[in-house]
Amino acid sequence: MDSTTALFYVFSAVLLVAAFRVITARSTVHAALYLVLSFFSAACLWMLLRAEFLAIALVLIYVGAVMVLFLFVVMMLDINTDSFRDGFWKHLPVAGLVGAVIAVEMALVLMRGFNVQPPVITAAGAAKVAEVGNTKMLGIEIYTDYLYPLQIAAVLLLVAIVAAIALTLRTRKDSRHMDPSQQVRVKAADRVRIVKMDAVIEKPSAPVAPEAKP
Repeated sequence: MDSTTALFYVFSAVLLVAAFRVITARSTVHAALYLVLSFFSAACLWMLLRAEFLAIALVLIYVGAVMVLFLFVVMMLDINTDSFRDGFWKHLPVAGLVGAVIAVEMALVLMRGFNVQPPVITAAGAAKVAEVGNTKMLGIEIYTDYLYPLQIAAVLLLVAIVAAIALTLRTRKDSRHMDPSQQVRVKAADRVRIVKMDAVIEKPSAPVAPEAKP
């Protein structure tokens, strides 16, 4: 066993333990910190697979931005998670069954993938990839062969963001939102009502004499 394989098993074990502690830790802050550890372990696995761009993106985006936001929200809101854990073990059989089905499906996919013959890479092709770099090759593949799936994923993420904002603001009492259907059905007479009133003429008041000084 070489050093790369040993590091792979070490980082994989740390990733599994951290992922398990994310869902079993009592403190929300501890769960978020374990999630940070799992992201770092996954980034180390990407580095072992020579996918430096994905590893750096995982650290910068998830650890540097998303997890900082999670920790900020958790520390600011101070949510009591004890009520959320009521009945946790009651759903354990169903959760175990779903996890077993997912594990079997992943095993079938991975075992089938291991039987695929590796592509034949010539010396010229290997030299070209080494010269260009895997980051540039990944960008070329994404924006050429996988351009339409990338655009579809971007649209789905945009729709998910808009839907999350709409669902969040719908139930808030202090939010000022308007119903577009009511705006369309409104009539001009309902907006402005002219009321006829009699004119009131105010009489000028009599001037007040200044008080005499003693």
